[in-house]
Amino acid sequence: MNMNLEKIVPHFLFSGPILQIRPLGEGLINDTFFVETQGNNPDYILQRKNKNIFRDVPAMMDNIHKVTTHLKKIISERGGDPLREALTVVPTVDGRLFYKDAAGEYWAACLFIDNTTAYDYADSPELASQGGRGIGKFQAMLAGMKEQLADILPGFHNMRFRLKQWDEVLGKDPAGRKAQVAEEIGWIESRRSQMLALWKKFESGEIPVRITHNDTKISNILFDRQGEVLCVIDLDTVLSSMCLNDYGDAIRSYTNAGKEDDENLENVYMKMDIFESYTRGYLSEASSFLTQPEIDNLAFSALYITFEQVLRFLMDYIDGDNYYKVKYETHNLVRTRAQYKLLLSMEENYDEMLSVIGRIVCDIKIK
Repeated sequence: MNMNLEKIVPHFLFSGPILQIRPLGEGLINDTFFVETQGNNPDYILQRKNKNIFRDVPAMMDNIHKVTTHLKKIISERGGDPLREALTVVPTVDGRLFYKDAAGEYWAACLFIDNTTAYDYADSPELASQGGRGIGKFQAMLAGMKEQLADILPGFHNMRFRLKQWDEVLGKDPAGRKAQVAEEIGWIESRRSQMLALWKKFESGEIPVRITHNDTKISNILFDRQGEVLCVIDLDTVLSSMCLNDYGDAIRSYTNAGKEDDENLENVYMKMDIFESYTRGYLSEASSFLTQPEIDNLAFSALYITFEQVLRFLMDYIDGDNYYKVKYETHNLVRTRAQYKLLLSMEENYDEMLSVIGRIVCDIKIK
């Protein structure tokens, strides 16, 4: 057992003697460990939270506590199992939601949910449908939550904020790369007003504020052994925003036939069968609370989030690769072009996307 971890573990209310602690997952943002106990005691997940990305970990943990408390209440009222269908934050021995060590690092823990399955990709329409249902159910259960959440990621998916950043980076051109990407800059500028228009609907209140997950890839959903959605995990990014962000980012993630940094652009296109299946699963749960303006803008939200990612990759390339980790000099430019190819595919399929959503909404109303 790592000596540092031996010093961290006693600060949490874990049951039973600790058998072992081992790393879990790739640890791209947080450092995650599986804590195995002896006998019939529960196991746990222990994480060192990345304070460079999450600048206010106490507020983040407070958000998670509020959300999980609300979810557990709803699940219990429906006769479900709140210990398996929602994350359970394990407090420290002094009753706090996190522990701050002598080096200023933040640690948090939750119960490990056993007998579950997770997937890295939605490689079938059936799995995409289940993923959509999972996020739709998550949002639906939180639709009635009245408590406000702290804004732990200022400017996240805020197009006005992103375009301000963009203008500043273009003005400075710190890495001297601006002249090389005139065509790519044109991609952003030609869609500026169109993309900002959706954010204005949120600012005006036409599109309401919701509790959102903000990282809706399928690996953040746990499934039971029968393949049914059990629990949405990785709640570090929960905050108050447009629920369209969750739907749009899921479509960006699920439907891409290629990789996010695919150098062969022929691999990159939108898989419409996955789009339809995810949307059907999502609306089977989310139609219970969505307003008409939200439904009307579902399809465009996929373009919005994908455009934002094009902008952010290109902006980081022009800025000198200060945000995203890169493996080679043009990595962010490759990412930009791959995401733009996906955006073009979405634009080509936009009318069909609208038609699919309309058809599914009608089917749900008829039922």
